[in-house]
Amino acid sequence: MTAKPASGPRCAAFVGPYLSGKTTLLESVLVATGAVTRKGSIRDGNTVGDSAPEARARQMSVEVNIATTDYLGEEWTFLDCPGSVELLQDGYNAMLVADTVVVVCDPDPQKARAAAPILKHLSQHGIPHMVFINKMDLAEANFDGTIEALRTATDKPLVVREAPIRNGEKVVGFVDLTSGRAYAWKPGSRSEETPIPDAVGNIVDEARTRLLEDLSNFDDALLESLLEDKVPPMADLFAVASKAYSEGNVIPVFFGSADSDSGITRLLKALRHECPAIATTAGRLQVKPDGEPLAVVFKTVTAAQTGKLSFARVLRGELADGSTVNDERIAGVYKMFGSKQEKLGKATAGQTVGLGRLDAVKTGATLSPSGKAEAVKWPAPLKPLYALAIYSEQRGDEVKISGALAKLTDEDTSFTYEPNPETGDLVVWGQGEQHLQIAIDRIKNRNKLQLGSRKPQVPYKETIRKPVSQHGRHKKQSGGHGQFGDVHLDIKPMARGEGFVFGETVTGGAVPRQYFPAVEAGVKDYLNRGPLGFPVVDVSVTLTDGQYHDVDSSEMAFKTAAIIAMKEGMPKCSPVLLEPIYNVAVSVPSEFTSKIQRLVSGRRGQILGFDAKPGWQGWDEVKVQMPQAEVLDLINELRSITQGVGTFTWEFDHLQPLTGKEADDVVAARQAALAQS
Repeated sequence: MTAKPASGPRCAAFVGPYLSGKTTLLESVLVATGAVTRKGSIRDGNTVGDSAPEARARQMSVEVNIATTDYLGEEWTFLDCPGSVELLQDGYNAMLVADTVVVVCDPDPQKARAAAPILKHLSQHGIPHMVFINKMDLAEANFDGTIEALRTATDKPLVVREAPIRNGEKVVGFVDLTSGRAYAWKPGSRSEETPIPDAVGNIVDEARTRLLEDLSNFDDALLESLLEDKVPPMADLFAVASKAYSEGNVIPVFFGSADSDSGITRLLKALRHECPAIATTAGRLQVKPDGEPLAVVFKTVTAAQTGKLSFARVLRGELADGSTVNDERIAGVYKMFGSKQEKLGKATAGQTVGLGRLDAVKTGATLSPSGKAEAVKWPAPLKPLYALAIYSEQRGDEVKISGALAKLTDEDTSFTYEPNPETGDLVVWGQGEQHLQIAIDRIKNRNKLQLGSRKPQVPYKETIRKPVSQHGRHKKQSGGHGQFGDVHLDIKPMARGEGFVFGETVTGGAVPRQYFPAVEAGVKDYLNRGPLGFPVVDVSVTLTDGQYHDVDSSEMAFKTAAIIAMKEGMPKCSPVLLEPIYNVAVSVPSEFTSKIQRLVSGRRGQILGFDAKPGWQGWDEVKVQMPQAEVLDLINELRSITQGVGTFTWEFDHLQPLTGKEADDVVAARQAALAQS
């Protein structure tokens, strides 16, 4: 391989399923580049990343970790992204600004399948990416099976760049199929070149032939050489491989072991020679090469000591400490190394930095001195899948909670919250129970708040099934002017979705017109909580008759009379509980589609049909109608039966009567709650 001229600052993201070893890979890379002298471990809590208490408590990454280092005279920033499927939003944001992405997988076909959503995201956004199959030093490593599993998870061709060398069942080295050289792993140090063992000679020949054929699909000269049975020069082959990769046409596959530092140097060399430069990344993000300085924010954090910090990739020009972007002054430019910060005077194109105290800036914001530069198109965040109701365990903390929640939505765009006016719950939304528990712990740790959480209430409604005519009278005499109001109401059910209608057919001035609004107000007051304890919908109430007193009648008296009539009449109208029904679209690999029938029937749902998921090879989309009460924790069971990759979208469709034991249980719980309030 010819000497490569130095490139500007570049950025690579490490992503992959939970426990695939991304954080350990980052530690190995930092040792190999001389950034640290010894590797930390997740178990000991001394890795460069994962310094947050929420990460240490769970021994896992809970947010993107950033480490900038140098390799052979070039600046590299590595973004170690969380592996949990519930924390994918951070990873998705980081991938967008990276020059390249390394997808880290276990050498297990079943576990490799969990990389499918990540590979699809990368393909959709045209982000160059390679695969690093980790833990290949394990005896049970299944290299070929993992490759085949990955081929079904992406629409891009996988190009295997290395062939394993085995000693018995264990992989002890590799053959670089591009250069044709073999290397023996030396755990804890760099690999050593070695002759290609006779036992793998035929395997290597077959693998190299496939490599050449795969790459020839993207280079006419290489195709011509193969047709003429010519062996292309190594330099030409590297150039073709690099071009095909940087243009996002192929997915190179490498392997190794982060635990034993095997294959790390080969991975770094591949990144150095084949990773696109910042100009290519800026072009992918539709940023023009000329213009004022421009950066995009892919992550924000708020710390008690330093305030808000916006992590940004500079795509064009330079941003200096103290300069103004988007009408805010940059209070510090920092090179990041885990939780450590090194202050810089400025950041140049390609650098990934932290920018201090840009309080109004949110994740996805495009920064420029004028604030008017072309905006980087930022995708919508992941839609919520799971909710919890949170509450303060100490009175008077509501304002603090509101402020803490607002900051957290800035940091994590897949986390949202809303007060539910129908149930009174303060509801937080996210990608799963673990995601929300991490968010709640973050609020507790940063703000010294005592928070509790529970399953949110379902906004049940109630309606009536038969009409009733009801008389209501309010008469009270207590010295001076009394109170008198008398009404006759016709209460009738309406069709689903028609809401509430009030009318009057009073004749002869039995009830003066000025009291009609008071009667309507009394009816509406009662309908907020019907005989079953829930808001009443789809009902009409007509004022047909009544009486009044010249002195004692008042708006309040007629309002009270209306409430009395409703309270006595509504229980006679055959009230029925209504539960919200959602349209749910479940997305799963086709092999799991048959299991959705059992899942849906067990949750009182109905399958409407299924079809191939558009743009997702080997996936189905199952259309379902399901009660909201059953959707609240659906994602937990769905992920359990689909090896973590199943997901769904939802929207409200209609209200449906609920009867039997389920309805009795809901009403009993509601009455008990009202009795305690």
